[in-house]
Amino acid sequence: MSTQRIGFIGTGVMGSGMIRNLQKAGYPVNINTRTKAKAEKLIQECCRWFDSQAELAAQSDVVITMVGYPQDVEAVYFGDQGIFRGKQGGFVIDMTTSSPSLAKRIYAQAKKQGIEALDAPVSGGDIGARQGTLAIMAGGEEAAFEAMKPIFSAMGQTLT
Repeated sequence: MSTQRIGFIGTGVMGSGMIRNLQKAGYPVNINTRTKAKAEKLIQECCRWFDSQAELAAQSDVVITMVGYPQDVEAVYFGDQGIFRGKQGGFVIDMTTSSPSLAKRIYAQAKKQGIEALDAPVSGGDIGARQGTLAIMAGGEEAAFEAMKPIFSAMGQTLT
């Protein structure tokens, strides 16, 4: 069992497979998504639910986001109850296919709060998410990437 607590925002088709693989690898996972009812199965499988992204971020060493669109990414990081309201230190990883300008904004804000940020979109679809065979293409500082490799390895096979 890892001592790193992972917060995961976005429990849809991709996120739920990724979360289960993190759990299989021994990581305790905190979760949040827009509709709690859609996360019930994961909650029953031992994930800890948080009502807001800020609360989840405060109780997680690493926060991973896998949400729908760039505007969703912006909301979960910068919103009134967003990640940056509750997080100091640790890591944030956006795995949503988003925009380079938003990844840069997240990185800049993270640095101000002593947080390491990675932008790490994936390829492999829902089957890859379920099977833990995603290709993960991370951008950010090398040291942060190296530190997160065990977490990435729980979800994917090709890490660049």
